[in-house]
Amino acid sequence: MQIGEVAARTELPLRTIRSYEDAGLVVPSACSQGGFPLYTDADVARLMVIRRMKPLGFSLDETRDLLNAVDRLEASEEDPDFPAPERSRLIARVRRYERAAEARMDELRAGLARAEDFAASLRTRRQRAESRK
Repeated sequence: MQIGEVAARTELPLRTIRSYEDAGLVVPSACSQGGFPLYTDADVARLMVIRRMKPLGFSLDETRDLLNAVDRLEASEEDPDFPAPERSRLIARVRRYERAAEARMDELRAGLARAEDFAASLRTRRQRAESRK
């Protein structure tokens, strides 16, 4: 698919997709006869990983590190000679990102709860003020 369709599927601006390409986070899988980049469902899935990491505050370097680990793990599944210790290290790296994501989600939930409390207190004050008219 072309970049416009990828942008629609991922809800990412074209400029953002291109910046991820420039950063080496995603590489189009092919080119059209006219030289335009073409993307696969796997490329879209990769962009979705990036998109999900960003609001959790992961840096581009962390995103690159996780994608590298996932890529290497997937490659290891097809390679019977892939060293088991290396596979274990990759799994541990992915597990660290999983834990970090969970911790950041907890922080976001706590922040959301504080925001909801604040909005509720404002609503109560407004309603009180309106009832005094």
